[in-house]
Amino acid sequence: MKDDQLILEMKNISKSFSGVRALNDVSISCKKGNVHALVGENGAGKSTLIKILSGAQQPDKGTICFRGKNYKSFSTREALNFSISVIYQELALVSEMSVVENIFLGREIRTTVGIIDSARMRQEANRLLEQMGLKINVKSEVGVLSVAYQQMVEISKALSRNADLIVMDEPSAILAGHELEQLFRTIHSLKNNGVTVIYISHRLEEVFRIADEVTVLKDGQHVVTRPMEGLTRAELVSAMVGRKLEEVFPKSESKVGERIMEANEISTDTILQKVNLKLHRGEIVGLAGMVGSGRTELARALFGADKLTSGEIKLKGERVEFSSPADAIRKKISLVPEDRKQQGLLTALPIKNNITLPILKKISSWFLLDRRMESKLVEYSRKQLSISMASEHLDVQFLSGGNQQKVVLAKWLHTMPEVIIMDEPTRGVDVGAKFEIYQLMRRLAEEGISILMISSELPEILGLSDRILVMSEGRIVAELDHAEASEEKIINYATMGKSKAA
Repeated sequence: MKDDQLILEMKNISKSFSGVRALNDVSISCKKGNVHALVGENGAGKSTLIKILSGAQQPDKGTICFRGKNYKSFSTREALNFSISVIYQELALVSEMSVVENIFLGREIRTTVGIIDSARMRQEANRLLEQMGLKINVKSEVGVLSVAYQQMVEISKALSRNADLIVMDEPSAILAGHELEQLFRTIHSLKNNGVTVIYISHRLEEVFRIADEVTVLKDGQHVVTRPMEGLTRAELVSAMVGRKLEEVFPKSESKVGERIMEANEISTDTILQKVNLKLHRGEIVGLAGMVGSGRTELARALFGADKLTSGEIKLKGERVEFSSPADAIRKKISLVPEDRKQQGLLTALPIKNNITLPILKKISSWFLLDRRMESKLVEYSRKQLSISMASEHLDVQFLSGGNQQKVVLAKWLHTMPEVIIMDEPTRGVDVGAKFEIYQLMRRLAEEGISILMISSELPEILGLSDRILVMSEGRIVAELDHAEASEEKIINYATMGKSKAA
């Protein structure tokens, strides 16, 4: 296809947030009527690039050429006017309204006298759906439709704006089986009608199935753009990985002891399907997988936050049942959640209150808090974890991300845990704080604590883990010893899909 058939060129796009470079001189071009896959590890810069394209964010540098015209940036309104639509994982639909009402929401077709022309809107909605080979009653409430059909309504809404370019952000994350096939049929139909699709996905099997071209981003930089024809899975995985593990992780000095915790064939009503794992005293077990693979759900199940529908959990060989996280805490299990601000901290309360919250009963007598003991414990935590704080009375919301994470860790360490589950333990913290947390984790392991670490950063998984478990679609599909693990192997297993893992 010739260059004059390019519909989009994003040239030398750069974007920083608080001094952190999210995109560095990234360029990408898309041809009319093609499916262009955009892939990369979590944090590669995909979302930032798409937000710039949609007008949600403005670039620090670079230009956008759309339909042959150059622009410094778009507003969201301009992007819509230019026929650019983005369909995010979280669908922007009103469930109580009908299909046709959602398609034309805010852009209702009216008669010459200004009255809403319902008949014409239904006619146009049916035409759009037929264009994609769909049969949906346009009078139906969106809320009663399957997720797949809701997604098709979003696509129809984009087409009603005469979209020439549709971005789909992880569209298959909530789909399976025949619903996924419907999505692929719809994309094929869009191609046949000259619509360009940018397809963002972690699932490489989907990329190979539907994409014409692929662009790989890594650490905010453009790695490669090339046609899918002739491209092997190994080559694509290699492009996504692309870096050596830096020598920034403390060496393992811990001795693995007896089995502390095990899960046997556990399932939940979320995504988990017959998951098995074992945790031993003094080891760090890394849990890798793509977004939506079930990692956080597994953490919640082990912590008693999600009820098991089948299977069992054992501690030191004895079966236990958790009806709530409180049961898990009493059994010396702790969870450092992914979202520390919403789930790990009471941000409007002082540091001291956050640190001692789980052990209030231990430092109270006759409903009176021992303030002196509280201060001693806070000071101990400050020294042990190198928490930078002006005062223990300072609200925790005013701490940096790294110091907030240390407060969460301090809180749980006072419960004397034997198992600590850490979900993205270094997300949103600076480099210095990361190293301090790595050192703390290794020290805890050397003291005999078992750590299950969930992380989207593969160097972190490889650098800290004694063993590595890989999840895909609610199952553990691989267990790798530290010596045999690599980023290529982890990505291969993480993207293999349920059918190959079964």
